[in-house]
Amino acid sequence: MARMQMQQAASMPIRNPDVQVTVAGDGERVIRLSGAWDIRALESHARTLQVALRDAAGSDGAWDLSQIQRLDHIGAMLVWRVWGRCRPGRLQLRREHEIFFGACEGTARAIASSPKRTDPLALLVTLGRGVSVVTAHALEMLELFGQLLIDAAAVARQPLLRPWREFSAGVYRIGAQALAITALVGFLIGVVLSYLSAEQLRLVGADVFIVNILGIGIIRELGPVVCSILVAGRSGSAITAQLGVMRVTEELDALSVMGISRTLRLILPKVAAIAVALPLLVLWTSGVALVGGAVSASAELGMSFQQFFSALPTAVPQFNLLLGVGKGVIFGVLIALIACHFGLRIQPNTESLAQGTTRSVVASITAVIIADAMLAVIFSNVGWN
Repeated sequence: MARMQMQQAASMPIRNPDVQVTVAGDGERVIRLSGAWDIRALESHARTLQVALRDAAGSDGAWDLSQIQRLDHIGAMLVWRVWGRCRPGRLQLRREHEIFFGACEGTARAIASSPKRTDPLALLVTLGRGVSVVTAHALEMLELFGQLLIDAAAVARQPLLRPWREFSAGVYRIGAQALAITALVGFLIGVVLSYLSAEQLRLVGADVFIVNILGIGIIRELGPVVCSILVAGRSGSAITAQLGVMRVTEELDALSVMGISRTLRLILPKVAAIAVALPLLVLWTSGVALVGGAVSASAELGMSFQQFFSALPTAVPQFNLLLGVGKGVIFGVLIALIACHFGLRIQPNTESLAQGTTRSVVASITAVIIADAMLAVIFSNVGWN
């Protein structure tokens, strides 16, 4: 009898795979699959069947797979995933098709029971990849810096034929337009630092040393670092975004086609502008921060402005001022190089533009902090009374 049914099924024409949802006499919902569910039939119907199965499996019901004419591992896996990788409670299935779903269950059990192996060298491999990426970026920026030195020599030979207008515009955008925000942040930092120092110095009767704390802390460290971080977030991101947009609009490719050097026309003016503007901003930020510290010292300790600023040259050696200005030059070159480097690496799509700008700001701030720590160690024994 079974052989006769198999012969009848084999003689029937093969139909396309189909999903039907019916309601039985007792009100039970039945999801019936019919036709050929093998790789040949599913090749052109897979996407439609996935949607139909997902809609049909939205609520509980019985599954009837007895009308399936052909089935292989591909069709069984498609249904198995819709089931959530476990058999439904009510299922009608042909005996010859049991082997396919049994294989799916065996694979699921093997994956669940297999122990998760941890690679003991995973951390070392991740660290090595990170070092490799950082080294590649450092080498590319070093190459860019070398090209800028060559372009600077060309400018020295022919100063009248070079983009001085872009340089002056960069100094204005990076320096003059940042005076307000750097003054506000510097003033608040001076007030906060002076207030906290005054509270502690009052306890030991050393009010006069507030000039030393504010002078050394602001001129030598806080002024250059805070100003550089603000410039990195404000101007560094703008430089990266500008170069990225030029990449997206193919303006950089147009410069190459016309034989115009990108580094000479675009990069060098920006690096020179930020190297000139940032030291001036450092002086401005440090000065405003000292004014804020003097205001707080006057309110907390009763120290007059004249007393505060007259004691400042004695409390702070001149080398600290030179070190702060020198940090401004170094940090400015670092910020400009990193911003231009990530700007030139942007691909012609908007997603790469957003990612490149974010990475530029993060890398610039990190480089500023690392460079400041290195300079602090190098000059740790210099600049003290």
